[in-house]
Amino acid sequence: MSTMLDVQTTEATHLDAFHDLLPTLARALDVRDVFRHLSTVAARIVPHDEANLALVTEDGSRFRLFASTADGAPELLCRGDRCFLADLSQPRLFSPGQGFARGLLSGISAPVRIDGQPVGVFALLSRQPDAYSASDHTLVQRLADYVSVALSHQRLAEAARLAAVERERADNLESSVELLRAIAGVLDIRTVFPQVSEITRKVLPHDRMTMTFYDRDDVVVEAASNDEFPEVKRVKLIGTTALDAEFRVIDDLTRESLPIVEPADVQARLVDAGYRSWLAVHTCVRDQEMGLSFWSKRVAAFSAKDFPVARRVADHVALAVSHEQLADAARQVAEAHGRAERLEARVKLLAEELDSKTGYGRVVGQSDEWKDTLRKATQVAATDTTVLITGESGTGKEVVARFIHRASARKGGPFVALNCAALPEQLLESELFGYERGAFTGAQQSKPGQIELAAGGVLFLDEVSEMSPSAQAKFLRVLQEREFQRLGGTRPQKANVRVIAATNRDLKKAMERGDFREDLYYRLQVFDIPLVPLRDRPADILPLSEAFLDEIGRSFGRPPAGLTRDAKDALLQHEWRGNVRELRNALERAAILCEGGLITAQHLSLRVTERPAGSTTTDLRVHERETIEMVLRESGGNKVKAAKRLGLSRTQLYVRLRKYGLDNSARA
Repeated sequence: MSTMLDVQTTEATHLDAFHDLLPTLARALDVRDVFRHLSTVAARIVPHDEANLALVTEDGSRFRLFASTADGAPELLCRGDRCFLADLSQPRLFSPGQGFARGLLSGISAPVRIDGQPVGVFALLSRQPDAYSASDHTLVQRLADYVSVALSHQRLAEAARLAAVERERADNLESSVELLRAIAGVLDIRTVFPQVSEITRKVLPHDRMTMTFYDRDDVVVEAASNDEFPEVKRVKLIGTTALDAEFRVIDDLTRESLPIVEPADVQARLVDAGYRSWLAVHTCVRDQEMGLSFWSKRVAAFSAKDFPVARRVADHVALAVSHEQLADAARQVAEAHGRAERLEARVKLLAEELDSKTGYGRVVGQSDEWKDTLRKATQVAATDTTVLITGESGTGKEVVARFIHRASARKGGPFVALNCAALPEQLLESELFGYERGAFTGAQQSKPGQIELAAGGVLFLDEVSEMSPSAQAKFLRVLQEREFQRLGGTRPQKANVRVIAATNRDLKKAMERGDFREDLYYRLQVFDIPLVPLRDRPADILPLSEAFLDEIGRSFGRPPAGLTRDAKDALLQHEWRGNVRELRNALERAAILCEGGLITAQHLSLRVTERPAGSTTTDLRVHERETIEMVLRESGGNKVKAAKRLGLSRTQLYVRLRKYGLDNSARA
């Protein structure tokens, strides 16, 4: 995203520079009069030390330096192979060579064309080696196109001055300048397209003008001088025949066919409206193919001699569209910046609000990983989308879930959390869905489930991977149909809840083993937020420690005075297998031991935990089993101590001991 914003920002900064050239070139009748100013403006787009404009001589064998920013530069004549001008087909990089004694070491040039024909080269030179790259080609070519327009105006003006009989060319000049003035200040060519048609009609009579863009074999009508056919916005071409030449002419639409497949009645409708002749010219706008079509109600109204005028109009319109696209890029940059700033501000506000209004003060962190997590949570909070939060135990999955709830439109509703691993299968279903009186032995009265209690709010399912197959199947209906039934009930009820699920398991592997339903997985994983372990975001350890000590201190008669340097080092060096939950437990124990003084490394009693020798597996289940075994051994089999070190509740530890067959391996 950052790269895209940088590119759009660079394009947007060119907008004003290109915009400044239009009125200058529109007023100039001699390019040499404004060449230095053109160079000054162009330097804001492509930095350079010297600018030159060389034109082909009449016999086509040499180039003559027509305009230059170098003081006292002679109008030297040179052959193409000596003046870095041999290739007039496209922009190119070059080295000036020994012919330049002014310390110029690198350059870039682009062809200057009039009526589609190369007439010279516009070149920028630098005293820095390798100052230009292929990425500058588009910008230099666009500058050369601006020079082409000005040079075209100049030639027309010279012809008008030299020969009064060339009145038609003088009219072309007047219309071109008038056309430039009409489009220079607009950011949407469609708003002035009828005016463009009216100006063009003075030099190229027509009854209708259209602007189109090509999308593979389709033509999209972007603007028209009148609204005779408002419903025809896209037509399908026969292959790319409309692009085979720079221009096409049809003398009589009643006898010749347009290269259009669909809609099939377009030509008949044009003929019925009285149109008989068609002239189309093609050009490019920032790698897009653009067409300008002229329609007349006279037979044989156009010929090849009209192509130069039509092409000049098309070039003017293309420049205006390019200017419009640059302006649109600038708007997109501004909007993207605004969205990013609003998102950052909302993340900060929500974190502060959640810290102050709930006991979950762990919305704390400075690492890029944690900030990215909160950004994602803020983005999805504005929707009602189901969210799956993944990560190791103790990483703060419920904290993120509460953050989403607080940032959503459901913040006024309840937040109901249910730990799927803490309840046996039957009890889990009754807690989740509720039950009717007599549904099972001991059900003396009806009881609403957590889904009902969470109505209008959020249902948070922690350790969702521990759901039984039966509960998975029933809960899938909640997500698909937004309804459920109490145990023992017959009446379906609506589930007005947003579901946020969490797991520390690899659900994809659980699906492969057949332990978790694939359809339920994809229903839950609409928006996935993975949480990074605390050991992989060390920048958050000390800020979290300070927040926990402040929270712990408020409940103590003698709050700790703070952390010593060796305590901070110990916190940063510890691996934190139990993540944030283990960190808080370690700090609470140390706060008791320090008796109101500074917490030292000895109070923390942290030991470096190492993986069992030879263990290299990345399976979370194996990793968790090995960790529990190791901590149980180090705790002398005391499950209470082991649970505290692991950052688990006793119930959660017992569930895992049963799962891994460890419940008989240690004493209570």
